[in-house]
Formats: sequence, C-alpha cells, structure tokens
Amino acid sequence: MIYEIGRLCVKIAGRDAGQKCIVIDNLEDNLVLIDGMTRRRKCNIAHLEPLNEIIKIKKGASEKEVGDAFKKMGMDIVAKKAKKATEKPKKAKKVNEKVTKEKAPTKEAKPKKEAVEVKETKAAPKPVKAQKSKTSSEAPAKKKATKKE
Repeated sequence: MIYEIGRLCVKIAGRDAGQKCIVIDNLEDNLVLIDGMTRRRKCNIAHLEPLNEIIKIKKGASEKEVGDAFKKMGMDIVAKKAKKATEKPKKAKKVNEKVTKEKAPTKEAKPKKEAVEVKETKAAPKPVKAQKSKTSSEAPAKKKATKKE
C-alpha cells in the first residue's frame, strides 16, 4: 500500500493544502489519519500526494513524536496551542422589584376625549339589476339576502 504508516505526504486539498504531513494510521480503504504541519485529522487519500520518504514512527503516534520526527528532518512545526477550558458566562437573573409610587416616574394624566355620538342611519336598499332569461341547462346563481340589524 502506498499510504503506509510513516509515509510523508503533501496535502493538496482543503485549508491545509500545500503543507506536509505524516500518515499515522490507516482508518479505512480511502481514509488515513494524518498529523504534522497540518491539523491532526482523518483525510481522504485523494487529497494527499505521497512523497518518497518514509519516517519510522509507530501507529497512532502522539503529536510530540511527530514533531520530533519533523525536527530530525530539519522542518519546523508551529506549536499548537491547546485551548483552555473556560466556563460560559452566566446571565444575571432579572429581579422583579415592586416599584413604589415614590420611585416611579410620574406622568401627567392627559384629559380624556369626550365620546362623540354617532347617528345610525339605515342604508337605502340597492336596486336589483334585471337578469336575462337563462336556458334550463344553466343553473341560476341564487344569492340569499342577509339582513343586518
């Protein structure tokens, strides 16, 4: 197999494209675990270009062992900083305080508008249009008149 453990490769796809890495483990037929100048992650072999060098390294080697192997070859690896676990900030609970009349801002009351009387008038009935006589095959459309009180 071309992608055996310890094979030096160049990543040709993704955000780590152009960076060198070492195959650490064979996961499936087309997936390998890589580490080195790239992020440690599984990678499709179609995204790797194998180089002629093979580094003696054990299966599942740690990041430190991979870094030491790169230093022996004369390549520097940027130290990866682990994120510190921090707690999410807790939201302060709102406290319902009863607002007293002394603390509440006072607003001047606006004068109320007087109710205006509305006179109701009955609407005149609408004139009915004369309809043409229809043949027996056409059903007449009947509208029911509704009364509003």
